[in-house]
This record gives sequence, C-alpha cells and structure tokens, in this order.
Amino acid sequence: MRGRSDGPQNKWLVTAVVVAVTFLGFLYVYHGSIFGSESGGSAAFEYGSRSLRKLGFGGDDDADETSYRLGQEDREDGILPKSFPVCDDRYSELIPCLDRNLIYQMRLKLDLSLMEHYERHCPPQERRYNCLIPPPPGYKVPIKWPRSRDEVWKANIPHTHLAHEKSDQNWMLVKGEKIVFPGGGTHFHYGADKYIASIANMLNFSNNNLNNEGRLRTVLDVGCGVASFGAYLLSSDIIAMSLAPNDVHQNQIQFALERGIPAYLGVLGTKRLPYPSRSFEFAHCSRCRIDWLQRDGVLLLELDRLLRPGGYFAYSSPEAYAQDEEDLRIWTQMSALVERMCWTIAVKRNQTVVWVKPLTNDCYKQRPAGTQPPLCPPNDDPDAVWGVPMEACITPYSDHDHRVGGSGLAPWPARLTAPPPRLADFGYSNDMFLKDTELWRQRVDNYWNLLSPKIESDTLRNLMDMKANLGSFAAALREKNVWVMNVVPEDGPNTLKLIYDRGLIGTIHNWCEAFSTYPRTYDLLHAWTVFSDIERKGCSPEDLMLEMDRILRPTGFIIIRDKQSSIDYVDKHLSALHWEAVATADLSSESDETGDHGMLVIQKKMWPKSGRFRDLE
Repeated sequence: MRGRSDGPQNKWLVTAVVVAVTFLGFLYVYHGSIFGSESGGSAAFEYGSRSLRKLGFGGDDDADETSYRLGQEDREDGILPKSFPVCDDRYSELIPCLDRNLIYQMRLKLDLSLMEHYERHCPPQERRYNCLIPPPPGYKVPIKWPRSRDEVWKANIPHTHLAHEKSDQNWMLVKGEKIVFPGGGTHFHYGADKYIASIANMLNFSNNNLNNEGRLRTVLDVGCGVASFGAYLLSSDIIAMSLAPNDVHQNQIQFALERGIPAYLGVLGTKRLPYPSRSFEFAHCSRCRIDWLQRDGVLLLELDRLLRPGGYFAYSSPEAYAQDEEDLRIWTQMSALVERMCWTIAVKRNQTVVWVKPLTNDCYKQRPAGTQPPLCPPNDDPDAVWGVPMEACITPYSDHDHRVGGSGLAPWPARLTAPPPRLADFGYSNDMFLKDTELWRQRVDNYWNLLSPKIESDTLRNLMDMKANLGSFAAALREKNVWVMNVVPEDGPNTLKLIYDRGLIGTIHNWCEAFSTYPRTYDLLHAWTVFSDIERKGCSPEDLMLEMDRILRPTGFIIIRDKQSSIDYVDKHLSALHWEAVATADLSSESDETGDHGMLVIQKKMWPKSGRFRDLE
C-alpha cells in the first residue's frame, strides 16, 4: 500500500518543484531584462505592478497584472502587453543619459573639475528603466503661455531650493501653490528686460532693442539659471538657446521649459556643444561661474566656434570690473587671451563687457608665428559635434566667408524663408529649398486642421521636430505662439546649420538614446520617418516610444509620419502606453510621398484623476 501511494506523492512533489523553479526563473529573467540596474531595479519592478493596479492602468478587469517588456519576440509571435509598468516615484524626474546615480553605479572614472559628470553618459541596454515615468504627486496641467513666463505650479516642479538661495536676486519666489518669476538674475536684480535694454544701449542699437533691426536673432545663454534672460528676449523677436547643466542649482532647465522658454540641458565640459559652427549672433554669460582660462581657454574657443562673424559675447561678472586682486588677475589673463583670439572690446560699462568677433581672417593672418591659441588644422570639421572633444584652437573662416566678410544672412524675419548661404554645402538649389518650405507649409496647415477639434490657441507651446531636415516644419509655424526644438540626426546631413541660418534653433541627437531634457517638457512631438531610421539602425522602437512618452506632457500630441508598417506597429502599442489615436491618414497617394506612407496623430491620455494629478487648467 505504501509503495502504491508514494508514486503520486513523488510526482506531485516533482511537479511542484518544476513549477516553482520555472516561476522563479521567469521572475529573474523579467527583472533582469526590464530593470537591469543593480540598485533600484527591484523597487521599480515591485512598484510598477502595484501602480498599475492602483491607477487602473491594467486594461480589462480580468487582465493579467504582469506587464511584459516589448521586444523582437512581440513582433514575431503577435503577443502584445496589457501595459508597461510604472516606475517608482523616485524616477519622476529621470533623465537617463544625465543620471548621476548611473554614473555612481557604473563607477565611471570622470574628472569632476572638467564637468565630465554633467555630460551625457547613457545607460547600456541592460540598465535601462523600461517603464512609464510617473508625474510627481499633485501634478497639474501646466499654466499656458504667456502667463507661464511668470508663474508655474509648484506641484509640477516641487523644488524651492533656488527660491531660498537666490531670494535676494529675484530669480523666483514661492507664492501659495505657485512659483513666480519676477525676471531677476544674479546680475540683473531689477529685471531681465531692463538688463537687456541696457546692453542694447551700450551697443548703440536703435530703440535700445537688442535685435538690432533684425540682424541679431539667435542667442546662446550659458549658465542660464531659470532662463529669464531668454524669456524676455522673445518679445524682441530674439530666440535664445538657454543652456545649463543638471547641477546643484536644482532643476533650472526644468523650470525654463515649464515656463515655455526654449532650453536645453548641457555643459561646457570636454565635448563640443551639439550646435554647428557659426550658429549664434550673440553669446551671454551672467555670473555663470565658468573658469574661462582653463585648458588654454578651450571653453572660450568653443564659444568662438559657435559665434557668427561679427558675433558678440556679453560677459557680466566681477572680473569684468576687477574689484579685488583675484578678479584683476582673471580679467588681465582673460583680456590677453581674447586679444590673441582677435576679439575686441565693443563696449565695457559697470559690471558688463561685450566683446566682438572679427568679420574676416585678416587678424588671424597678422598674428606673430607661434601665437597661442593656434588656428585649427584644415581637416578639422567645425560642424562635427556629436561626442567630439573640444579643441583649444581657433576656427578660421572659409575663403568664401572671408571674402564676404560676414554671415551674409538677411535680417529676421526675411531670413526664415530666404535660401541660406550655406545651402550650397549640401548640393541643394534655391528652388529645392523654396519647394521644401512650401511643402511643409501645406503639411502643417493639414496638421492644424486635424488638431483643431482638440486644441485652443494656447494649447501648444513647446514643440519638437524630431527629424527637422531643413527646418521647414518650424518655419511654417511662424505665426503660431510656439517655439520648436529642431533635432537633426547625428548620422545624417548636418542641416542644423541651415536651420540656425534661418533664425531657428535646434540640436544634434541620436534617437537610439534618451534626449537631454526632463520628463514632461514638450507639448507636441513631430516624428517624420524617425521610426524608419530607428529600424535601419537596429535600435528598439519600444525604447523610442517610452522616451517619447517621457518627454511629452500629459494631454500632449505626437504626429508620426512614416512608412505604413511603422504606423501600424505604433498603433498596436497605443493602449500599452495609454495613448489614443486622434487621426490617421493614408499618404501613399500624395505626390510628395514615396512608397507606402501613412500618418498617425496621437494624444497622451491623462492619468486617472484619482491618481497623480488633476486637470485644473
């Protein structure tokens, strides 16, 4: 009898062990593939499943609570997830390629004195957090432009450190549920508008307007703080790229973008900034705490690369008026450096000096042999920027630009639609440029017609063109109260210099990696053949969709214009990402499209009102 009963018991025991081992193995694989990271991964996995249940994001009532990572196997066997997991609250402000926790975990050996820890260091595939980034508790739909220039919801960026640290400088103040921005700065306590007018007055520009009758359009504001300088330039038809690192001055760029001001996370460290040569008419540093003398002046030489012929550098800092011995030493050495770079003082008054870059190569040719810094070698490409180290050398003008003696650009706004002088660098004719401009004007009109049932005049402010080509998408939006971050792929034609020549702004980027911005900072993403490019590179379209969700504001829009197969693939993932289709179109019959193309307009859903935030705006 005992022998007969042992058989079933042993079989049951073996079955139980196999099931347990299989289940534990599944958890191990799932944990490793989704969260990879040695620290925080387990918490993210556990929190993700809890959050999906709590927020009602699990799909059907009888749906499995487990969320699966999308991968190649999904395309092969047709299995699609009910949802992605939700990251832990601690990741609500995650910037994957600027994550100092990642730097610590990977034990990267970086030189802190050179600001390498503020440069991009992207996680390898196995360390990516493939989950939806949650908003902070109490998050509200952002205040609309232009009111947002002066006030934002405190709940959206719950950081008041700067309000206390800079309380005597009028950067920002906490007032009830809002953070307000009086327009002050370290060297312009009485307002950025008065400070900007004073610089224009110093330069004898008409009507104290810094745009100089349309000749000054693009500005680089280094160490921008909360970007009040850039905010007040907008009323003068000047657009600034406000730049600051993700450093101890908490969330400066996040505040700027929440306000609706163009801004980008970056630092003058060891790599070139992601902008082509001769992109800006004006560079600005107001007490930006940068050691301009380090490494043979390489940081000033990076500004020199970025300035147009005859461009200005406005420097407001104690060294500019040298009140003590150390300031005098820095000023003396800095003055000698810029003189060897052939910059001259345009004007100097009180706390501010404005230098001007030469129009031609004449000064460079007249320098004594062996003068430092040297001219860059002829094989140096001044427009190569993606991951390219800075060099302590001067970028001379081409023979053509030397003969012209300036940028050759029309004043703004005529330059927006005038063929740029550098168009010939790409083999494009003026006629091709004008046709591209008209084509995108028609497309943008169509986009707005499709969006019109969903948007008001102030619904959209921060826009991104994820593959900008010649910048004609942004140019078509000239009359809208929006600004566009034009993104050009790092491995394609570097048309970004044409975009800057048109008086627009943008950056180089690789969409196989995360973008240098905080979560929830854009209202609309325009993706023209971006998914096709990702497929060609062998990168993950699922990672791209999660990244788009990360940087898109709740209720924001995505316009995808791509191959129909890419459109269909994204369409299958809408419910998993809590996106909904607003409009679709088959573009294969359009004469300007090649092949089987389609368009999909998507809106990112609000999370349940019982969850993280409310629709109060």
